[in-house]
Amino acid sequence: MDIDLAALDRRSAYRAMISMIIPRPIAFVSTIGPAGNINLAPFSYFNGVSSTPPIVSISVGPKRAGHKDTRSNIKRASEFVVNVVVPELMEGVLVSATDHPPEVSELELARLTPAPSVKIKTPGVHESPIRMECALYKIVEVDGGTALILGRIVHAHIDDALWADGRVDPHRLTFVGRLGDDFYCRVNDVFEAKGKKPVSGG
Repeated sequence: MDIDLAALDRRSAYRAMISMIIPRPIAFVSTIGPAGNINLAPFSYFNGVSSTPPIVSISVGPKRAGHKDTRSNIKRASEFVVNVVVPELMEGVLVSATDHPPEVSELELARLTPAPSVKIKTPGVHESPIRMECALYKIVEVDGGTALILGRIVHAHIDDALWADGRVDPHRLTFVGRLGDDFYCRVNDVFEAKGKKPVSGG
């Protein structure tokens, strides 16, 4: 099967890409809306970009009319929180993935608890075991209306039970990954493969 993604319509190209790039971590992003409400939305085009400085990226696509609330809120407030998704948060993820008016608090709709941040005003999600407070670093406009948002991690909250030897122990929690369509996975089949280099790339 050979596919020219550029020849597909937007929805078909998206469906093909998310079925090929798997599994993807999910950034459950909290921002503050213009009315002071806490906006929540999941994004699976999410990853780490740099460790020094600590930069993460989320890709926010366009709405049919205008920009998504997350993008508008980050541009206005210059900050956001990335909350890591575990199975217990999936109901809230699905609730917040639905399009709601800007003044609606998805945090309240999902019946989740706000967790105060240390270095920014935007709260995180208390039920998430890992929360990354981010200051806006840069927004890169991509053709087609998508925004690649880069955030500098200025503070991190990690459940004490997960931390060992200077890092999160992957055996102590189950992350959720996004697959294609409406499929997800639990990341709990962990194996170790040691190489000559402790870092990736070459």
